[in-house]
Amino acid sequence: MRIAVAGGTGVVGRYAVEAAQDAGHDVVVLARSRGVDVLTGAGLDAALDAADAVIDATNSGTTLSAKKATAFFEAATRNLLEAERRVGVGHHVALSIVGIDGIDASYYAGKLAQERAVAAGAVPFTIARAGQFHEFAGQVLSGMKGPFALVPKLLMRPVAAREVGTHLVRVAEGGPVERARDLVGPRDEVLVDVARRQLAVEGRRRGVLEVRLPGTYGRGLASGVLRGDAGALQGRITFEEWLRSPDRRH
Repeated sequence: MRIAVAGGTGVVGRYAVEAAQDAGHDVVVLARSRGVDVLTGAGLDAALDAADAVIDATNSGTTLSAKKATAFFEAATRNLLEAERRVGVGHHVALSIVGIDGIDASYYAGKLAQERAVAAGAVPFTIARAGQFHEFAGQVLSGMKGPFALVPKLLMRPVAAREVGTHLVRVAEGGPVERARDLVGPRDEVLVDVARRQLAVEGRRRGVLEVRLPGTYGRGLASGVLRGDAGALQGRITFEEWLRSPDRRH
């Protein structure tokens, strides 16, 4: 197969590229550094020529603005789907997040908008939801300065981005089914705990305090719905194993 990976240099995308290559597929990386911009559509038609499937692992960053996240994912999805339709791509795979149906706020509003756009499009599709990544705690910590970090109360079941990348390739190989089984990690965790454990392993002395965020977004984070349900596939790499792996340092 010829598989194009949007966001192919990002946290999950690079692992999807690696997994697809290891499986013997012809892989195209869609990224601005490769001359392809999903937000403007520049370079998409040429990059997608003869592609059988597109994996969309793009990310709008750490923005908590529902407006900004929605604008990003709607524009990227629209441009990808239009280019895929023009060149005849037969399968669009969109990475999303488990448990967000009742959290139409903040960043998750953007992901839900993305799912709606994919489902309304003309290209056969699969939405593949996954839990928060093991990498998430480090991303949160890196966005805060000073001796203390405030993290939201978040009940999670984190999964390694490497396993998510592999899962996305398997979904692409299987053909469009609209919704794949969710993928979560092997253990329930709480964000404040994993953040503290990561700092300890890295030898960094910093206080981490948990705060409960207000509104729909905060209630969703604290509710446990982002841990997924009993029917989800489970990754094998625990947070402790990931902490001691080379992937943590990437």
